[in-house]
Amino acid sequence: MSSHTTKSAMARVRMRLSPWPVSPRAIKTFILLCVFASLRLTSAAQTWIWYPGDYEIWLANQMQNRRTERGTFFPVFWKVDSHYPLMDFHKIVELNQPETVRIYAEGKYNIKLDGKPFEGTPAMITVPAGKHKLNVKVFNQATPPAIYVEGKTIKSDSTWLVTFEDKEWIDESGKTSDVSTTKWLQAGQWNFNTPAQRPSLFKLPTQPVQAVTSQKNGNNLLVDFGKETFGFVKLKGVQGKGRLTVYFGESKEEALDPEHAETLDRIDIDQKTSKDTVLQLSKAFRYINIVPGGSVKVKGASMLYEYSDLPDKGGFKCSDEEINKIYEVAKYTLHLSTREFFIDGIKRDRWIWSGDAYQSYLMNYYLMNDNATVTRTMYALRGKDPVTSHINTIMDYTFYWFLGIYDYYLYSGDKSFIVQNYDRMKSLMDYVLGRRNKDGLLEGLPGDWIFIDWATGLSKKGEVSFEQLLFARSLETMALCSGLVNEKDAAAKYQSLAADIKKKLFDYYWNEQKQALVHSRINGKPTDNVTRYANMFAVFFDYFNGQQKAAVKNSVLLNKNVPKITTPYMRFYELEALCALGDQGIVLKEMKDYWGGMLRLGATSFWEEYDPSKKGAEHYAMYGRKYGKSLCHAWGASPIYLLGKYYLGIKPTAPGYVQYTVAPVLGGLQWMEGAVPTPAGNINMYCSTSEIRISAPVGTGKLVITSKTQPECKEGTIVSKGNNVYELTIEKNKEYKVLYKAI
Repeated sequence: MSSHTTKSAMARVRMRLSPWPVSPRAIKTFILLCVFASLRLTSAAQTWIWYPGDYEIWLANQMQNRRTERGTFFPVFWKVDSHYPLMDFHKIVELNQPETVRIYAEGKYNIKLDGKPFEGTPAMITVPAGKHKLNVKVFNQATPPAIYVEGKTIKSDSTWLVTFEDKEWIDESGKTSDVSTTKWLQAGQWNFNTPAQRPSLFKLPTQPVQAVTSQKNGNNLLVDFGKETFGFVKLKGVQGKGRLTVYFGESKEEALDPEHAETLDRIDIDQKTSKDTVLQLSKAFRYINIVPGGSVKVKGASMLYEYSDLPDKGGFKCSDEEINKIYEVAKYTLHLSTREFFIDGIKRDRWIWSGDAYQSYLMNYYLMNDNATVTRTMYALRGKDPVTSHINTIMDYTFYWFLGIYDYYLYSGDKSFIVQNYDRMKSLMDYVLGRRNKDGLLEGLPGDWIFIDWATGLSKKGEVSFEQLLFARSLETMALCSGLVNEKDAAAKYQSLAADIKKKLFDYYWNEQKQALVHSRINGKPTDNVTRYANMFAVFFDYFNGQQKAAVKNSVLLNKNVPKITTPYMRFYELEALCALGDQGIVLKEMKDYWGGMLRLGATSFWEEYDPSKKGAEHYAMYGRKYGKSLCHAWGASPIYLLGKYYLGIKPTAPGYVQYTVAPVLGGLQWMEGAVPTPAGNINMYCSTSEIRISAPVGTGKLVITSKTQPECKEGTIVSKGNNVYELTIEKNKEYKVLYKAI
C-alpha cells in the first residue's frame, strides 16, 4: 500500500476545482462563502423564455446536422433528443392596479388567469389589480415552445416557472397549490429581447470578406482568403449552363485535389445573365477551387464570414514575441471554434464533443468569459432522460461533463445552473454507477467508447486507470453539488464512493518500482505499462502527495521513454501538470517548440494533431484520409488557459472570484501583462522581474510573491511565509504596486 493511502492522506480529499476537502464541513464552508448566489434568479431583462435545455437541444440539432462530407449529409454518432412540444409557463403576480399585457408565442397557445381560460387566442389581456396566477400553455412540434410577455411590470424573464407536465392544480378551497411541490423549473433564456427576435429564427451574424488572391488555371479559379476562415462563399458574376463544383481546402493541396477534398459543393447553373450566388451552407476553408462545367463562367469569389459575436475580455502580452503570436493565433482558433456552441473544429466535425468543449470552457474563462455559450453547450451535451449511453458514447466524455459543471460554478458563481441541472446530474451518475464491475471499477462495455486520446498503440482494454481517476473526480463533483442543493445524504454517499475509487486507484495502479500509476488492470492484474494520462491528471487534481509528485515528474512527465503525446488535446493537460509543479520555464519552451512549430509551417489556426516528424502534406492526413485532419481545432488553443492561470497565475478559489489567488510566474519571460475576466470585471496585472502591479474589482485576493528580498508595497502589508515566499491581501477596487526581486 502506498503512503497515499495513510489515514492522514485519505482525509485530504482535495479538488483542483476547490481548495477545500470534500466533506460536510467543507460543503457548509462553500455555501457560507457563496450566500450571494441564491437559488432564485434575480429578474432579468424582458426576453423570450422556454424550458431550460430545450432550445439548446433544438439549436444543437440544427447546427450539428449541417455537416456534410463531399456533399453527403453526415449525422452525429449518438442518440438525438428533442424538445418537449407542450409547455406550461407560470407566474404569480401581485398588482396595485390593472395592467395590460401583450403575449407573443412560438406555437399555438392559450392563456389562463387564476385557472380560467381567456376566449380564443388573445394577443393582449388585462390582468386586474390584486394577486393572480398567470399560465400560458404553448404547443409547438417544430420548434421549442417559447413566449415573450410584454407589460409594465409583468414581463417574461428568468423568474417565470415552466414545466412540461400538467401542474394546474387547484385545491378544494379554490386556492392554487404550492408550486414548490411540483416539477417547475426556472425558465431558460438567452438574449432574444424584443418580440421580433424569435428564437427559432436565430442565425449567427456575418460580415463580407474579400479574397486575398485569385489565380486562374484554365477555366478553374483558385481563391485564397489568406488564413483559415469560416462562412458562406459568394460567387461573383455566375453565368451560363452546366454544373459548377467548389472544392474547399484548409490547405492549397486539399482544394486542388478533386478526388480527396473533404468538402465540396456542386451547383447546377442555368442563367443567361450574370448574377452573384451565395452558397447555402457555411464551410471551413482557406482556399476554394472553383471548377465550372458546361458553359458556366465565374468572375470571382468573396465570402460572408460567419462568427459568434463575443468580444475578448481577457488578454495576455509579454516580452517574447513568439509567445505573443502563439497567443493571438490561439485566440483566433478559439473564436473560429466558438459558434452557437463550443465545437471541436470548423471543417470536421462541427459537432459538440464533451472533451473538446470542456477545454473550450476553460479557455473561455480566461478570454471571452461568456457564460451563455458554456451553459448552452452543457445543456446540449446532456440531452434528456432516460440515459442510454455515455455522452458522445465516450466514457471519459461523460466525466468531462461533470467536471465542466463544477468549473462553471467556480468561475461564474452561478449556483442556479447547478440547481436546475442537479436531477440530470443524478440520473447520469446513476447510469455510470450501474455499469461498475464486481470490483466497483469501470471498464468498457458494449456501446462504450474508451477514447482517452488519439495515440497509436494506446490500449483501451480492461480497467484503465485514467477512467477511474476521472470517475473519482466526477463523484467528488457530485458530492459538492449535492451539498449545494442541500442533499446531505447524497453528498455523503458520493463522498464515500469517491474515497473508495481513489483508494483503489492507488492500491491497484500505483507501482513503487516505476514510481507511477500504471495504465490499466486486465483480468484483475495491473499491467506494467506506464502512460502519461492518469499521472498528469493526478498531479493537478492534487491526488498525489509531495513525494509522488516529484517522482512522477521524473519517471513520467520528463521521461522520454514514456510514449509522447502528439495531440494538442492532451498536451493541454501535460503542460498543465508541469505548470502545477512549478515548471513554467519548461512549459514556455514546449509552447514555443510545439505551437511555434505549427506557426513555422504556416498555420493560421492550431491543428487537431501535430507531429513534428512529419513532412509537407503528411501533416494534413488523419484517419486514413489525405486531408482528414482538422487544421482549426478548439483544443489547439490551450495557451490561452495556461498563460492566464499559470503565468499570470490568476484563479478563483471560491465561486465567482469571491476569493482568488494571484501567483505570477514569469518562467523565463522578462515581463508580462494581462487581464483575467471575472463576473465583476477584469483583474489586471503587470509583472516584471522587479515590479508587480495589480488591481481587481471583485472579492478578496491573495497575491503570492517569490522574491530574493523582502518585497515593498505602500498600499498593503506583505507577510513572509518563509522560503522566499510572501503574501499580500488584495482588496477590490484598489491598485497595488509591489517592488521585489524575482528568483
